[in-house]
Amino acid sequence: MAFKPLHDRVLVRRIESEDKTAGGLIIPDSAKEKPAEGVVVACGEGARKDSGELIEMAVSEGDKILFGKWSGTEVTIDGEELLIMKESDILGIITDAAAAKAA
Repeated sequence: MAFKPLHDRVLVRRIESEDKTAGGLIIPDSAKEKPAEGVVVACGEGARKDSGELIEMAVSEGDKILFGKWSGTEVTIDGEELLIMKESDILGIITDAAAAKAA
């Protein structure tokens, strides 16, 4: 992919939600909400303080994240629908519960 976000922006690929509820009901496409989870595809270098000092990004490529429902701008790059958002729009990084307990 030939796209590099600038400053504190992040390129995100949405993770599709489940087609069934916990009870086994199938959810039609018209009733589904856009997922608010995604994977970071690319990151900028980070924001800069007024002094010019770089503030490093808290997320990195490959992180699974949770973001606000209306966050980001939808773009199509190489035929794939992605989101570009500021790092501040990201609510948190999702970690594997089993890996977190082992650490």
